[in-house]
Amino acid sequence: NSFVARTNTCGELRSAHVGQKVTLYGWVQYQRQGLFLVLRDFQGLTQVVIPQDEAHSHVKELLCSAPLESVVRVTGTVSPRPLGQENPKMPTGDIEVKAETAEILNSCKKLPFEMKDFIKKSEALRMQYRYLDLRSCRLQSVLRLRSRLVMRMREYLCNLHGFVDVETPTLFKRTPGGAKEFLVPSREAGKFYSLPQSPQQFKQLLMIGGLDRYFQVARCYRDEGSRPDRQPEFTQIDIEMSFVDQAGIQRLIEGLLQHSWPEERGSIITPFPSMTYEEALAEYGTDKPDTRFGMKIVDISDVLRGSNIHFVQNALSYPHGSIRAICIPQGVRYLTNKDLESLKESAKSQFNQEIMEIICRPDGSLKSLLTKFLGEKEKSHLIQALNVQEDDVVLLAAGEHKQVCSALGALRLLSASLLEAAGLALRDPTVFHFLWVVDFPLFLPKAENPTELESAHHPFTAPHPSDASLLYSDPTKVRSQHYDLVLNGSEVGGGSIRIHSAEQQRFVLEKVLKEDSEVLSHLIEALELGAPPHGGIALGLDRLISLIVDAPSIRDVIAFPKSFRGRDLMGNAPDYVTPEELEPYHIQVSWPLEEKEAKKN
Repeated sequence: NSFVARTNTCGELRSAHVGQKVTLYGWVQYQRQGLFLVLRDFQGLTQVVIPQDEAHSHVKELLCSAPLESVVRVTGTVSPRPLGQENPKMPTGDIEVKAETAEILNSCKKLPFEMKDFIKKSEALRMQYRYLDLRSCRLQSVLRLRSRLVMRMREYLCNLHGFVDVETPTLFKRTPGGAKEFLVPSREAGKFYSLPQSPQQFKQLLMIGGLDRYFQVARCYRDEGSRPDRQPEFTQIDIEMSFVDQAGIQRLIEGLLQHSWPEERGSIITPFPSMTYEEALAEYGTDKPDTRFGMKIVDISDVLRGSNIHFVQNALSYPHGSIRAICIPQGVRYLTNKDLESLKESAKSQFNQEIMEIICRPDGSLKSLLTKFLGEKEKSHLIQALNVQEDDVVLLAAGEHKQVCSALGALRLLSASLLEAAGLALRDPTVFHFLWVVDFPLFLPKAENPTELESAHHPFTAPHPSDASLLYSDPTKVRSQHYDLVLNGSEVGGGSIRIHSAEQQRFVLEKVLKEDSEVLSHLIEALELGAPPHGGIALGLDRLISLIVDAPSIRDVIAFPKSFRGRDLMGNAPDYVTPEELEPYHIQVSWPLEEKEAKKN
């Protein structure tokens, strides 16, 4: 209550305050029959008794006429609630304030939606009136938790480990590769700034500048479609260190999260487990595994290798062919035939992968189109390999290793959602499973042209020391010093040890990625002028917070988020500007025909 006119907040009064005269400020949340109202502020609720005597008739008239969500000041005396009228669900439920004077500071007109938390509002309406949505207990709690967590991170990095908090520029130039960047026009004809998708180059330049340890709560920008876990503008905890290796970065982040983790969410155990990219793909079908539940992908190639099943033998004849399966626990009991068909259709439409199902009957026998081709020994080995129990359903796929694993990985997650919808608890949102994924490939084939390569992480990532020679002979086989931090199946951080040799950086850009290194001439020149070995990481703050509080979208943990389509529904941005405003930037808008007509009308 320092620096303000109130004596107390609406959430702090207790029996110990009985008899004290207090002044409260807040919003009218509820009013009942002219007898009392409930006043709310950021910290909680207080019941205010409306005076009924003639001497305070003006106070009664004022408080009874105040519309809900009006801002009022109330001065009165704290009293115990009458016996039997205490409210144990309210922290202030043992007391009430008997109003003596009051003032309406701002009367509220009719609201676009009711403010009660239990009333459903469309996301579009909540975002249009975000300042009203921010009054909800849910958002108040989330934003305060976020603030506390960031403050603890600053404390750990700057006060305990000597990191320097540096702000890097928002207006810069285009970076080769990676996500699409927003362009910002300049007054020089034909020249544009870019909004950085991360401070990557600047943090490397800070290491070359001898700063040794850098940290920033960084605003980043990507010009791509919004998804539940993506926004065009987002925040990351950005970190870089000199003279560090992968293990050092991992220990730092584990300590950082342990130090800043909200107490009310329990404790987290370090060190976090680790698995390679190849292991993650083989066992979970993804590079960001959710390890809260089983249903791992199992290689059953050897079990079926001796069978006479045509599609099995066909798959195994290819260099990277394999037969793999997942076992859905209690699938017979919890999944319908329609569910199973939807799973198979999903694999077909997304991955062009056929799926075969095997059902374990109550007597332990297997029901499938495959079983007539299998001997008793093969059936027994299959049951043993997958640990099949009564009423389990097995989904089997045959084909190219990566495609089979990716398809089964997606079905694993879809199956988990179907089981949970049917009442079987699998993924506890209050349990936090961190995991390091390491040894990523340094390069991947481009989706649009598989004969060309692109960086799996970004073009500044150093090759794995054991694979450095392969960079010049067979770059497709090079592993990187790139590491991702995964939490409950979502990537919450990613980083790498950087290339600190100008020669190697130029080779990667020009020879492997076929990029114009001139765009990065400033960085390459800096690498030639005494660059220390260095590495770093960035944690996605929005995504991390959304997982901690079990929010369905990162939009639910950002004060003023953009919509699914990247629009600000409250301020109606982006918006049109006049030709006169565009003139200094040497830009003219070429309107699509339908928009021309709309503007005329």
